[in-house]
Amino acid sequence: MNVRRACALSAAVVALAAALSLTAQESTGGRDGTGARGRFRAPAAQVVAIRAGRLFDSRAGTLLTGQTILIRGERITEIGANVSVPRDARVIDLSNATVMPGMIDAHVHVNTGGNRGGRTPAERAYIALASAQTDLLAGFTTVADMDSRGGFNTVDLRDSINLGMVLGPRMQVVGQSLNIRASNAYFDESGERFYAEFTEGKNVNSPWLARAAVREAKLHGVDWVKIYTSQDFEGPYHLFMPDGSLITTPSLTSEEVEAITDEAHRLGLKVACHTYGGEGMRSCLNAGVDAPTHLLELDDAGVQVLLEKKLPFVCTLDDLLYQVDEDRKAGGKTTRIALAEAAFKRALRAGVTIVFGSGATSDIIPHGIGADQFKYYVQWGMTNAQALQTAYLNAATMLNYHWEKDIGSLEPGKFADIVAVAGDPLRDVTEMQRVKFVMKGGYVARDELSHGAGQR
Repeated sequence: MNVRRACALSAAVVALAAALSLTAQESTGGRDGTGARGRFRAPAAQVVAIRAGRLFDSRAGTLLTGQTILIRGERITEIGANVSVPRDARVIDLSNATVMPGMIDAHVHVNTGGNRGGRTPAERAYIALASAQTDLLAGFTTVADMDSRGGFNTVDLRDSINLGMVLGPRMQVVGQSLNIRASNAYFDESGERFYAEFTEGKNVNSPWLARAAVREAKLHGVDWVKIYTSQDFEGPYHLFMPDGSLITTPSLTSEEVEAITDEAHRLGLKVACHTYGGEGMRSCLNAGVDAPTHLLELDDAGVQVLLEKKLPFVCTLDDLLYQVDEDRKAGGKTTRIALAEAAFKRALRAGVTIVFGSGATSDIIPHGIGADQFKYYVQWGMTNAQALQTAYLNAATMLNYHWEKDIGSLEPGKFADIVAVAGDPLRDVTEMQRVKFVMKGGYVARDELSHGAGQR
């Protein structure tokens, strides 16, 4: 590990862990005897019973009433109306609330890098950790970071969270993208790169260099690789051409996309693709990338490929909602959010699996607000339950390592990743914007809702 990067992350870890220990659930010390590791993990001997007034079954899309969830350590052991609660169990009373699985945001950027994302490795580490914690406390107990540039500190952040050194959501990460960013060049006033080989230099200018970039990313410990196959600028124009048409200039060739996808799958990684349309979108879909994202110009032919290859559609909205003014200033005939609506409706009608992703970054597209997307999914044709399901098993199944076996629903054997709201999201889906209880792996990160929390 680069010493500079390691020191920066360590500084962020120590400072923020100390601050958070004042407000989060107390736990036992760590495995190394210092208390640093394991501070933010549930003790293995812990027994917790949650009394749920309403419980969302994310498989069936229905609410159950009068349920009790029994948790031992990090995992759920029993759920039902007649669960026997052990005497030594800590009882959390959510009998007036709706209890649900922790949400999954399959597309965030905890640190976008460059000047906007922090000027030093330490600053970037702080931003990344703060963004991840904001998502967790909003009810997103799992996130997929889909490109935080300037290094691989998201790998370190993921691992530190897993060790319980800091509070944060479960993470799968790509590190940094493998090709040129599909936008205007990001500004870096330092005049140097934090990492200067294939991935940061974006030098994948052949199928073989593309494969080499995947191998290099793999050795940095990533779970995914991320590519951008349609640029949104052409010469001096950004987003839209003078005639108002959306810019979808291709970046990688289809041969390069095929090589990246094949090499990643060979090495046990998954591939996410940012694409708006045109040749770049077709190359991603035809290559069978695991997370086709945005797809603003999705047409019937593209839908057919998604169905044939059983690919999901990651439909991000927050990253487009917060840039409507930019679209209008760019002189488009339409906006990207309007294109996303049309693509969403076409995919929904055809039966394509839609996966929740917000596109949150660290500046104008805030972390922690992603649940505002559900109301748009409903407005565009989903039921409230279907909208919620995009952030549960739909997302868990898309993630690497078959995480649907561990998260995405409340079932015995799965992690106790649990959130709660006061109202009924099947009546008012905006309730998900007001999460007031968050448990991750049996560890209570936030509780502004229970009655008698901690009583035995």
